[in-house]
Amino acid sequence: MKIPKLLPFSYATRNLLRDPSRFIQKVGGSALVVFLIFAAGSFNHGMEAVLSSSGSQRNIILLGAGSEESVERSQIDVQSETLAAAGISGIVKRLEQPAISGEVHFMGSLALPEKEAQQGFIRGITPSAFEVHNKVRLVEGSFPGSGEVIIGRLAHYVLGEEKLKLGQQLVFEDQTFNIVGIFEAPGTVMESEVWMDRSDLMSLTQRDSLSCVIARLESEEDFKSADLFAKQRLDLELSAIRESDYYAKVSAFFGPIRAMTWLTAGLIAAGAVFGGFNMLYAAFASRIRELATLQAIGFTRTAVFISLVQESLLATLTGTLCAAFAAVWILEGQTIYFSIGTFSLQMSAGVVLTGLLTGLLLGILGSIPPAIRCLGASLPSSLRS
Repeated sequence: MKIPKLLPFSYATRNLLRDPSRFIQKVGGSALVVFLIFAAGSFNHGMEAVLSSSGSQRNIILLGAGSEESVERSQIDVQSETLAAAGISGIVKRLEQPAISGEVHFMGSLALPEKEAQQGFIRGITPSAFEVHNKVRLVEGSFPGSGEVIIGRLAHYVLGEEKLKLGQQLVFEDQTFNIVGIFEAPGTVMESEVWMDRSDLMSLTQRDSLSCVIARLESEEDFKSADLFAKQRLDLELSAIRESDYYAKVSAFFGPIRAMTWLTAGLIAAGAVFGGFNMLYAAFASRIRELATLQAIGFTRTAVFISLVQESLLATLTGTLCAAFAAVWILEGQTIYFSIGTFSLQMSAGVVLTGLLTGLLLGILGSIPPAIRCLGASLPSSLRS
């Protein structure tokens, strides 16, 4: 099969610059579409990554039966912590102390003095919490006592402050607490939480029950022992779930939000594609006689068609490159707050690849219908147009 003679690549390049305003429109439109794809992809990837890394396969959560999808609604007896420590085999021990933490989880109003209150996640803990949540590390200060709190290094996003320091105060339930520590838990929702003494939180929220008991197991196989304990102790009305499975359910709960970001980006992209069709129809139609002349001097319709696709690809890939630089500059590392924590927008390899493929498809698919229509007429009628 004979390969048709192609037009020089420089021909497509020169045609792009013949009308600078139209070239800028093409580049700007494709850049906007690809930037939205980058934004949607980094949003979804960041949220999914922080939720998936927040839970551990070796941590088991005991919570109230029927509250498997929301630990804040759960209520279990305070004695469940002691009974679970004695009844579940395979719990990690250090210095003969079991790694088990009875906690109170509460979503409440937090405020800095003389500042507007914000909704934040508060966790009532005991010292054993650091044995269970092994990703948490106290980087400044000390463990909180009565009237004191420690905060995650991203908690200032929740409170609308640039940065929080040791010695500052937080107001919760009309009580003032001193910030005595700052902790980090990279890649988890805990980094935006406020932790306080469990007794203080139970007293202020007027509750006499725990939200959950979290235990760290020697291996994943020990989950059967925890599950059996929950099923045997009917009087406690417990349900056992792996921490990783719990956050998987939370991730599924936020699935519609992630789907909406893709849908929004897709609808805007569709509008831009149809707008691009009209622009290319006008651009190619104004050159019908020129395209016919190229065929008359020996270039095939296939060669002219490839040249038109090259023009479109040059414009959209230029826009894609601009969108990639803008996404890295504007989006990468931006922190987003949602109901149970914060996450950072991440330009992962998959997100970048999705954006690049979008730019490539915009250039190819957006140019095919206009090119076919402009080259579909007969050569004599095209020369007379």
